[in-house]
Amino acid sequence: MNATSAVATAVTFVWLGMVLAISFLEAPLKFRAPGVTIPIGLGIGRLVFRAPNAVEAVFAVVVIAAVAVPGAPAWIIGLTAAVAVFLLAQLAAVRPSLNRRSDRVLAGEDLPRSRGHLWYVALELLKVAALLALGIGLLTI
Repeated sequence: MNATSAVATAVTFVWLGMVLAISFLEAPLKFRAPGVTIPIGLGIGRLVFRAPNAVEAVFAVVVIAAVAVPGAPAWIIGLTAAVAVFLLAQLAAVRPSLNRRSDRVLAGEDLPRSRGHLWYVALELLKVAALLALGIGLLTI
């Protein structure tokens, strides 16, 4: 393993841990805390997800740059592209509609449950699987 793939591996596993901790531990648990209403939970969630999404974008750039070196296996490049596409779909397609919806809820509208969250979670699960495969793959090259 050279220094470039070591950096990509480390960043991939840190990224994976961050996604697992925030999306699959913090996010669902905050709504179970005593006194946390839907508007409060949405307000917290917007803040909590804004920062990690920015970090994820930086991680994506680092991993893409690290695997863009000549000689990287095509399947590693494919997994890297998949992770980037899942993140881009979350940030460009799903998050804007979730933000608009949460703006309405925070303004006092009573809205039914959102399907947008299901899309976000589905993309998050795909991203986790791709990050895990990518991290393990990077350990083997």
